[in-house]
Amino acid sequence: MAKQRFYVLREKAVPEVLLKVVEAKRLLESDRAATVQDATDAVGISRSSFYKYKDDIAPFHENTKGKNITFVMQMDDEPGLLSDVLAVIARYGANVLTIHQTIPINGIASLTLGIDILPTMENASEMLEDLQNLHGVHYLKILGRE
Repeated sequence: MAKQRFYVLREKAVPEVLLKVVEAKRLLESDRAATVQDATDAVGISRSSFYKYKDDIAPFHENTKGKNITFVMQMDDEPGLLSDVLAVIARYGANVLTIHQTIPINGIASLTLGIDILPTMENASEMLEDLQNLHGVHYLKILGRE
């Protein structure tokens, strides 16, 4: 699987359908829409478009510092790889809040991490890219931000 890359775009460069997906997600999170159908009808997109893109776009907030990020990684079951992951997080000055690693199946383990982005941290997206580019990491996905 090809490594994912993360980008920061100006709103004017984002296709309208993606902006509508963000708005539909906001309606659902704020309880202003009871169902996905209600939210997609309100913003004028199909449910299939919503489901196609819902995990791939989220608004970027300049005040990410001081926030929590939860993400999942799939990685090889190699000695020292978890230490490498934690070293990257430490190098960026983030704080690990929670960590859970599954029992490896066919040499692949899933790692879920909750981290605190401290006010001194310069660039969270660079940290995520460095984690994803570690040898033995196959996949990284952000599950949530608080």
